[in-house]
Amino acid sequence: MGCITSLINKANEKRIKLSVVIPCYNEEKTLKKCVENVLKIEDESLLLEIIIVDDCSTDCSLLIAQEVERKYANVYVLVHESNRGKGAALRTGFQKASGDFVAIQDADLEYNPMDLKKLLIPLVNNEADVVFGSRFISCGAHRVLHFWHYAGNRLLTIISNMFTDLNLTDMETCYKIFRKDVIANLSIEENRFGLEPEIVAKVAHMRLRVFEMAITY
Repeated sequence: MGCITSLINKANEKRIKLSVVIPCYNEEKTLKKCVENVLKIEDESLLLEIIIVDDCSTDCSLLIAQEVERKYANVYVLVHESNRGKGAALRTGFQKASGDFVAIQDADLEYNPMDLKKLLIPLVNNEADVVFGSRFISCGAHRVLHFWHYAGNRLLTIISNMFTDLNLTDMETCYKIFRKDVIANLSIEENRFGLEPEIVAKVAHMRLRVFEMAITY
């Protein structure tokens, strides 16, 4: 990870600010650990802003989020008064984001936030406008996933690629990082399950420089 930090430093003399938006609905078992894992990636080259959007959780997620907010100065909690879906939560979080780059992080523990530093490199080097993480690109040893989960994701990705003329391997990935100006011009309309293909389709329509990099899962 030290070499990644040095690459970021080399590409940009100032400290980079990354806004990480975490949509949350009934994630009391994992939310605190998830935020703590994200906080670990902050260093002398990377300043974090973490935005938790509680989508009207019915468990203790909001109380946990507010506890974390009180503990850390760079964690902010936004609240929906009714359950509106992940897409709506991201819209709310994106409006608050003030970083140079904006990332999406699920509130569970399926993704490793250390990968976000790797995904930032093409953005900081001004080679990409959007970087997607892929669970299906090999980078050494990786966990074997269930076949039908893999097959379903591959089918959806192929259909998406047919319409967008992109060559993605993992359209449904959570890990997506955008330049701030891209987020400002990306209007998300879907609230629930159509969110991922909508983002990919609109990114393709904007003719942006899209990169994809392997992530752990």
